[in-house]
Amino acid sequence: MISRSIFAGTITALTLIAGPVAAQDAAHRPGEDAVAAYVVDDANAGAVPFTGTAMFEAFHGRPGIDRIVDDMLARSTTDPRTADIFRATDMVRLARTLKEQICYVLGGGCAYTGRSMQDAHKDLGLQPADMGALVEHLQDAMAAEGVPFHTQNRLLSRLAPMRRDIVTRQGG
Repeated sequence: MISRSIFAGTITALTLIAGPVAAQDAAHRPGEDAVAAYVVDDANAGAVPFTGTAMFEAFHGRPGIDRIVDDMLARSTTDPRTADIFRATDMVRLARTLKEQICYVLGGGCAYTGRSMQDAHKDLGLQPADMGALVEHLQDAMAAEGVPFHTQNRLLSRLAPMRRDIVTRQGG
């Protein structure tokens, strides 16, 4: 049997070797990089959700949203106009939170566990052209999923006010 003092000494030594454990945000999932803790709130999604399930169903539910986000991210990471934006990004976390965000906004009953749009984008230095290219990728992914054009526009109009929190540099 190990004495309490030996056990305590071992734990202390392991703590000194390993260093402090990084605090995790409440929504952290396996495979994601650690981020500083923040308040998890659906309001962080940046848009008021649609009521009812018609919009969610028009996007083919959660499987459709998953395909749209995966397609949009594939387009964004391979397009020379936008690839650098994602070079140092935790793509596992980004995909998860984008899927949650779109599901939440479409009225799919999902919770959004990501940071606020301002906090998530403050250090990226995105310009209007970057935002335009990312919206183009989203439109192309929605079209590939068979989401009707007028339905795409309803979502985009709901997301548009986020621009002020996402675009932090003008031109250049």
